[in-house]
Order: sequence, then C-alpha cells, then structure tokens
Amino acid sequence: MTEETVRFLHELKLPGMAACWTSLEETHQLDKLSMREGMQLMLQHERDTRQSNRIARLIKNAGFRLKATIEELETDTTRGISATDVADLTTGKYIRDGRTIIINGATGTGKSYFACALGERACRQGIKTLYFTMNMLIENLRLVHLEGRETNFFRKLMAHELLIIDDFGMVKLEGKIQHDFEQIVDDRYNRKALILASQLPVADWYDVFQSELIAEACLDRLVHKSSRFELKGESLRKKY
Repeated sequence: MTEETVRFLHELKLPGMAACWTSLEETHQLDKLSMREGMQLMLQHERDTRQSNRIARLIKNAGFRLKATIEELETDTTRGISATDVADLTTGKYIRDGRTIIINGATGTGKSYFACALGERACRQGIKTLYFTMNMLIENLRLVHLEGRETNFFRKLMAHELLIIDDFGMVKLEGKIQHDFEQIVDDRYNRKALILASQLPVADWYDVFQSELIAEACLDRLVHKSSRFELKGESLRKKY
C-alpha cells in the first residue's frame, strides 16, 4: 500500500509529499496521526521541497564562478566591508530599487567572492540572478550577433532582477560590444540591479571604452547613484 501511495504521489508530481509519507511510514507515525495532522505535515513538506528545489535551480542557472555565501564572507571595516553594510545588502532593497553596486579592489581582495555571495543570497530570496565575467559576457554577445539572437539575449538579461558582471575593465570595449554594454547599462538603469566588480579604480573606467561618448553615457548611469565598496588588505586567495 505504501509503495502504491508513493508512486501515485510521484505521478502527481508531489515528491515532497511522497518523501514525507515514506518517512512517516518508516518511523511508524502514520497510525499515530490524524488525517488532518498527516495532511498538514505532507503539504508543508511539499512546500518546503519545492522552495528548496527552486533555490537550487536559481543558484545553478545563475552560473556563479565561486561557491560563496554571505555567512562565510569576511566582514572587516579595514578591508572595506562592514557588517552593517552587508546586513543592509542582504535585505535585498538595492535589488528592489534597481541600484548598482560597484566593488573595487586589487587582485585577491575578495571582489568575486563578495559579488557571488550577494548573488547567492539573492537566489535564496527567490530572485533571478545571472553572473558573467566580462570575458564571458563578450563571448556571449559576439555569439548572439553571429546567430542573430541579440534581441532574445537582451530580453534574457532583463528577465533577471540581478545581473553580476565580474572582472570589468580587464578587456577594452570596442566597436559593437561597447554599444551592447551601453544598452545593458541603460536597460537596467533604475529598473534592475547590477553588480560590477573590477580591479580598476572607477577613475580609470573611461579608458575601458573606445568611444569617449559611450564611456560618458555609461559612467553617468553607473557611478553617480551607485553604492561603492573599495576592498583592501592582503590577498584572500588562500581562504577563498
């Protein structure tokens, strides 16, 4: 009877309820619970299972380079990350407000980890997130132009509430790519959240663009209303 019930629940796409039923059977609890109590337990387990699976999908689909969490983030005002600032970011208000977060710092100071940890927390809050290194983004842009899928690609980006671009400034933006980047920035401005991590100081970002006009347009949107973190200190490579 138990195997048949479990099979029916799986056929109805209720794996959480199936797992709960199996657990209650194995622990000899089925006969001790009323129908109402048992149903409540199974429904709660199904809800929790679906939520857990959704979070796992969001994290997987985000494509983070690092497995990072806010809980493991080293908060230290001398490094440029205060516990107060992190607590504020974990509320997700910057995402709801469509704000930009800029993370600067030398190699090994934890920029990528910080960015990925914020993204992971966003996923756990049910927020669709997408992560790219700048090289990955450029490769994707070149490919979609070759295949004529650029419109769909920009729609995909806008379907995500949080976009993370790591290693910004490592590659000079030229030709069509700089126009694409300008569109991404313009599409998200005051609408969707953006996190940019870069080794370059913001003052040097103008040199990333081939066109001064595009540089001016992008930086005007990125810098003036952003929250900025300047990471300092010795390399954290051994830890992260």
